[in-house]
Formats: sequence, C-alpha cells, structure tokens
Amino acid sequence: MDELLTERLRPGVYQWRAVPASGAVGGGGWAGRAEEAGWRAFHLDGRRVRDKEAFLRLCAEVFAFPEWFGGNWDALEDCLADLSWAPARAGYVVLYESWAELAEADQCSFRTVLDVFADAVEAWRDTPTPMTVLLPSVGVEVAGVPRLA
Repeated sequence: MDELLTERLRPGVYQWRAVPASGAVGGGGWAGRAEEAGWRAFHLDGRRVRDKEAFLRLCAEVFAFPEWFGGNWDALEDCLADLSWAPARAGYVVLYESWAELAEADQCSFRTVLDVFADAVEAWRDTPTPMTVLLPSVGVEVAGVPRLA
C-alpha cells in the first residue's frame, strides 16, 4: 500500500497478498490511509456477488454511479472512466475483496470485470489521478494478474 500511496507503483490491476485491516473509508485501515494521502478509496465487498447483475449493483452502490448508469458492462466501463461525481486529489484505489465468489460462480463475468478494470486503469493512467485496483488474495491465484508482496 505504501508504494501505491507514494506513487512508486505503476497504476494497474494487482493481486495483493495483504489482507486489509479495515474496509471502512476514513477508518484506520487501508482506506483511511489512502484517503489521508488524497486517494479516493472504493471498497467492493464481493462476498455475496456470484453473477454479473450482483456485481453491477454492487458497483453502482459503492461508486455512487449517476442515475444514467445503464447496468451493463459498457455503462460500467463508461462510469469508471468518468468518476466526475467522485473527485480525487491523488488518484483512485479500488479494493475488490472476496472476488473469488464471482470467479468461481461465473468465470466469464469475472474475466469481463478484470477487462473493465484494466480499461479503467488505462483511461486514468496518464492523468493526475491514476487508478489502481487491488484484489486481496491469500492462497488464490488469478492467471495473468501480477502479484504485489
């Protein structure tokens, strides 16, 4: 997390071995540290997400998408590339916990999620507010997603 907050980590989608102490924004855990450093933190708790519709609903809630959000992959990609309603000083960090629930139940949707996140990271990469997505994992691997220590 320190490498991300000090901008030594290139924006991207990463597996993260560390298990966050707290997902609450403004708390003493990862989100609080991110917010203090000027990053806008979003915590996706995927414990009950097992299909596309549940994931899109979770995103609409957590990112506080505008009413025009269409509830489909294209709309998700458009919203993540915009975020004008959620300004950040230093960047955006998304922590997607319990992603394995979706990966196991609907692998096709999970792969689409990874593609959408990768596109969002790319859209923000060369801006003053880059985006990084972290997938906390302990003992579970996602093929093609780099790991952080």
